[in-house]
Amino acid sequence: MAFVNQDTREIQLKIVYYGPARCGKTTNLEVVHRLIRPDHKGDLTSLDTVKDRTLFFDFMPLVADVVQGFTTRFQMYTVPGQVMYNTTRAIVLRGVDGVVFVADSQWSEMAANVESFRNLQQNLALQNKQLDDIPYVLQYNKRDLPAIAPVHYMEFLLNNRGKRRPSFTSVATTGEGVFETLNMVARLVLHRFVKDASSGSGRARELTLA
Repeated sequence: MAFVNQDTREIQLKIVYYGPARCGKTTNLEVVHRLIRPDHKGDLTSLDTVKDRTLFFDFMPLVADVVQGFTTRFQMYTVPGQVMYNTTRAIVLRGVDGVVFVADSQWSEMAANVESFRNLQQNLALQNKQLDDIPYVLQYNKRDLPAIAPVHYMEFLLNNRGKRRPSFTSVATTGEGVFETLNMVARLVLHRFVKDASSGSGRARELTLA
């Protein structure tokens, strides 16, 4: 849920990267953090567990005055992919404003993608939230590897909930598709915030994230 700080005139919005283990969530955030201007980002923090880790940092887009008189700050998180850390996943999802679901394009990982997508819905339900009520996009990562599923199959598998959501192909290790994915989810989150704002005085503008 968006946090509006009246003292600093700042809107804080939370975006979480979700997906199975080793799908590329961490790589996405590392690429974004590396390429954003130093004066527009916080430190990249890692909470390491035995076999996985959670990353987070915050940043302001270069064009940040989406709502008149306020700057916008995005808080970026990954969740651990390992099933044993589901409690951490649920905690990280608290107060989420938008989700990027990162799927592994390899045929061998299709079952893990489906299970992780189902787990995302279950953890949101613990907060009395439905996935369809939250802005989210899908990213089909690792498109440079052999033995990958075609995009139309991944759409059938993961983007089949009536209204299709934006989806992107990516090779996160090279940065391909990373900012396209982030720009879209950020815009969706901002448009939802402006739409839900009771005053109706704000107007969503185009973002420049890097």
